[in-house]
Amino acid sequence: MRFASFVVFSIFVSSTGTLHAQDRFEAAAQIATAHSSEFDANDTGVGGRFAWHPTALIGAEAEMNVYPRGFPSASSFSSSRIEGLFGVTVGPRFARLRPFAKLRPGFLAFRGQSIACILIFPPPLSCVLAGGRTLFALDAGGGVELFATESAVVRVDVGDRLLKYPGPSFHDGRAVEDAFFSHDFRLSAGAGLRF
Repeated sequence: MRFASFVVFSIFVSSTGTLHAQDRFEAAAQIATAHSSEFDANDTGVGGRFAWHPTALIGAEAEMNVYPRGFPSASSFSSSRIEGLFGVTVGPRFARLRPFAKLRPGFLAFRGQSIACILIFPPPLSCVLAGGRTLFALDAGGGVELFATESAVVRVDVGDRLLKYPGPSFHDGRAVEDAFFSHDFRLSAGAGLRF
């Protein structure tokens, strides 16, 4: 309901002519961090984002991040991860500020690492992921863009990264037959250029 109200409000504001028309591209570098609720661990990576703003209200974007360290750090089952998110942002621009909502489906690919696993069925989730898996991801949330100059932009966004883990696996102290979803808190901050 809040998201729908925000969209209606944004469309109303943009129709009044108070926003700047845009047909601009944006390339940015960023730092992303996520807290895995499944493994109770933090993961930090670096990446880039490319966006196209056909109007002041809507943006289409693609983002890629690399999480280069072992995960989780104490007993790693993944040497690195690659995250790709592709979707839209919606929000009005007020002078140098643009608050927005975002919805971006994509993936999180775990790069395998050799670990010792016990031979049980179903296997522990960490053993399933240690073989290297690509999971469906959905990032929903919002953020703010600050236009320092006409060509420089700073952005901070937060979201809920929903991951679809494979089944069957042993997770949370019990055997799970089917695939299941888990929520991760995700934060990213970066800067870039508009052209």
